[in-house]
Amino acid sequence: MSRAGSDHPRGDDGRPRREVVTSPRTTAARNPRYPVTREIDEQTRLGEVYMRSLVRTQFRLALFVCTVLACVVGGLPLLFTLVPELRAVVVLGVPLPWVVLAGLIYPVFVTGAWLYVRQAERNERHFAELVDRAG
Repeated sequence: MSRAGSDHPRGDDGRPRREVVTSPRTTAARNPRYPVTREIDEQTRLGEVYMRSLVRTQFRLALFVCTVLACVVGGLPLLFTLVPELRAVVVLGVPLPWVVLAGLIYPVFVTGAWLYVRQAERNERHFAELVDRAG
C-alpha cells in the first residue's frame, strides 16, 4: 500500500514511521493568569483597588506639597508680624518683605513643583512594578 510520490519516511517493515510532534512549550498553563493590567482596563473590583491605591498615594503627595508651600507662604506674614525688625531690613534699596515675596518665593515654588513631579513619577514606577509582579 504505498502511495506514489509519498514523502513520508518508511520503516524497515514498509509502514510509515510514527513521528512525535511536540510543542516547544513543556508545560501547559494550568490556571490561565488574568493579568492585572486587564483587570484595570476592564475596571473590575481588583482593578479599582489598584487604581484607588495609586490615586490615593498621589493625592497624599499633592496634599503634602501644597501644605508645605501654604505654610511657607502663609508663614511669611506671620514671621514679619512677630519679628517687626525684619520689616525694617532693606536689601539693595528694597524692603526685605518685598524681596522675599517678589523674588525668593518663586524658587521655593519651582523646587516644590520639581520635587512633586519627581516623587509622583516614582510612585507611578512603583505602581507599574507592583502591577508587573502581580500579573
